[in-house]
Amino acid sequence: MLTALAALSALSLWLWTPDLPRAPLEQRYLAAESDMIEVGVWRLHVRDSGTPPAHPRAPPVLMLHGFGSSLHTWDAWAEELAPRHRVIRVDLPGSGLSPPDPTDNYSDTRTLELLITLLDQLGVERISVIGHSMGGRIAWTLAARYPARMHKLVLVAPDGFASPPFDYGQAVDVPAVLALMRYVLPRSVLKMNLKAAYAKPEALSEERLSRYHDLIRAPGARDAMLARLRQTVLVPPQPLLRQIQAPTLLLWGELDGVIPITNAGDYLQAIPHSRLARLADVGHVPQEEAAQSTLLLLQEFLQQE
Repeated sequence: MLTALAALSALSLWLWTPDLPRAPLEQRYLAAESDMIEVGVWRLHVRDSGTPPAHPRAPPVLMLHGFGSSLHTWDAWAEELAPRHRVIRVDLPGSGLSPPDPTDNYSDTRTLELLITLLDQLGVERISVIGHSMGGRIAWTLAARYPARMHKLVLVAPDGFASPPFDYGQAVDVPAVLALMRYVLPRSVLKMNLKAAYAKPEALSEERLSRYHDLIRAPGARDAMLARLRQTVLVPPQPLLRQIQAPTLLLWGELDGVIPITNAGDYLQAIPHSRLARLADVGHVPQEEAAQSTLLLLQEFLQQE
């Protein structure tokens, strides 16, 4: 019995995955100290780059990452868009380098309040928004609720239609095994879960995996992720989607193993001015897996009058 307990204790210590201190995370992933800003009651990691004075007719662009991700997912796109656009990227509270929400509120309503506060503080009245997965749901909700502030909308494999374990009108019951990630999240386990998002295994490089693993262990990040899951209450999307006035581009990998491309038809039917670009041999994160080929589609759409 004592031998078994000792083995179990050793296994627990081996699997135990504590939070990482902020200082080394910021040293590794913060481009400039000025990127950490106070926005209302929030402290946020925001990268605001680009050269808008050189191209006054090109509207600014806001990029919203997906669940468990960070603004770094947009690195390749942001670099190429910056010469012609003002590119604003933000880590949502409890994601990337942004500390958790001070009130522990991660509802979509709260997130919209945060984004409008951020845009007001940055002096941005009208903007194009790019959202991926969960960030796609937030992007199309923003476009529906604030149509006067929206120029164009790009949805990258967006979330929003109910599928197990999510249903409309009720919070999801987070499985106990998932809640364990707060304490146990070895790199190998995270890699196994992330692999489903990529059609090409080599797209999940060791460097990319390290970034995900590091930032998901930022202080309070896993608690925030679980809280966001528990507070996600989906509403039937169609009434909101029909209110979207902005021209909308859907980018979707045909090999998406997280949110299938078959969902695209629901968006095309509901959003008045929308079109779909199907991405062959691409999974759930085209901005990482097929950055250059998708960038051409993105630039063409943003530059159209």
